[in-house]
Amino acid sequence: MWLTAEQLGSNKSDYNGLRLVKLGASLGVRNALLFATFMIFLSACSSLSGPEYKRPDVTVKKSWSENDALNVSGIETIRLDWWRNFDDPFLDELISKALTNNLDLRILAARVGVAEAAIGQANASRLPTIDAALGASFQKAEGGAVNRSVSQAVALGWEIDIWGKLKKGVSAQSAEFNATEADWRAGYLTLASNVSSAYFQIRQFDEQIHRQRGALVKSRAILSIYDLRYEEGLAPKTQVIQQQAEVNRLDIDLLELQRLRQLTENALGTLLGVPAGDLNIPEQNLSDTVKVIAVPGGLPADLLSRRPDIVAAEYRVLQAYELLGQAHLAKLPSISLTTNAGNTSAELSDLLKSWIFGLTPTVSIPIFDPNVQARLRVSEAQSKLAEEEYRATVMRAFEEVENELVNLANRRLQHTQLLVRRDQLQLITEQIEAQLAEGLVTQLQVFESERSLLDAELRLLENHQLLLSNTVALYKVLGGGWPPEDVVKTD
Repeated sequence: MWLTAEQLGSNKSDYNGLRLVKLGASLGVRNALLFATFMIFLSACSSLSGPEYKRPDVTVKKSWSENDALNVSGIETIRLDWWRNFDDPFLDELISKALTNNLDLRILAARVGVAEAAIGQANASRLPTIDAALGASFQKAEGGAVNRSVSQAVALGWEIDIWGKLKKGVSAQSAEFNATEADWRAGYLTLASNVSSAYFQIRQFDEQIHRQRGALVKSRAILSIYDLRYEEGLAPKTQVIQQQAEVNRLDIDLLELQRLRQLTENALGTLLGVPAGDLNIPEQNLSDTVKVIAVPGGLPADLLSRRPDIVAAEYRVLQAYELLGQAHLAKLPSISLTTNAGNTSAELSDLLKSWIFGLTPTVSIPIFDPNVQARLRVSEAQSKLAEEEYRATVMRAFEEVENELVNLANRRLQHTQLLVRRDQLQLITEQIEAQLAEGLVTQLQVFESERSLLDAELRLLENHQLLLSNTVALYKVLGGGWPPEDVVKTD
């Protein structure tokens, strides 16, 4: 329907009101459309933060070669303080002291503290900053009065993290914190393993020294017999010289064992945080103190989430992804707000009577900044590096588990054979020693039987120590009782 001029004039006020209503509705629709467009653009830009994190693909380990031979169950039975299974209170005491005083482990703990503090530093970049200033100015012209003024100002600055760029930095630092925690757990596991192995070696040296001294006593007794026979003209001088050479050989071997024990004790002292030379481990035979224990149960299918070194490597992949996303978001505009308030007055008392306020919103658009693109390329390269390091860590883990399974399976077979050989040589030695008094065997036969028996006993002792050390190593490579941990991206 069309309106006449008269109708339009008579209804002018109504028309103006109607026009304002329509205009308001039009502006509302326009703002809504602009807001919707902005939200769509925002959601589209969120995809510009780079690829979503996922665990790097690795070669899957389908089976373990010696699983059946060792009767390793599929149920996790490793306790976190697994070394207590050896039932040696002295070993428990050593490891407890090492976990408290070892400097390398304390360094790893300090790095965890640094990483935790860095999270707070990254979070601080997302918060507003407030600065305040108070100043005074004094000026005097020649022949004139002194002009003075005082000023004060307060400024608030805030970069609005509209794209989540700063949040990416916080997430990256959180991933680094989790990685350093996993590094500490790996260091804890390595320390307990090294202390155990060093302790077993010292006990092995103690027993070797004990057996070597026993062999020396026998050799010196034989030497005394040959000296007496030589003086009576019943034995040639060569027998005496040969026996003296045997005594000298045993003496040299004893000195070497004592040297090796001292070096191992020094190394153990360093692990315990004790200066080298100050630690004194009382002598005890390995066979009397530490027994071989059962193989730890459970070759976990979730080895990748159980071993601390693998967990640390994966967290660093996640960190690289977050930094890559931050580099992508650095290409987007940034919005910051700056608020200023202040005043200048000739008198300090008038300084707070009036204020000048200012608000400065700023939109920074990186049109051409070579640093942004260079940072993106570096982040992409670092993420690829982190992924390859993760894959390498996983492959080394598979190798270490396989090696320790093979070692243990073969050590057990060797132990059975060494026991048989030791028993046979012991029987032969007893028979030869009985024949020696009757003059039915030569000195050379006595030497060979004693030497062979001692060698068999030492090899059996070494096998015992290796069984213990390989068991410790298997505990370590299986994750040492640490629970599985899933590395997931946190918002």
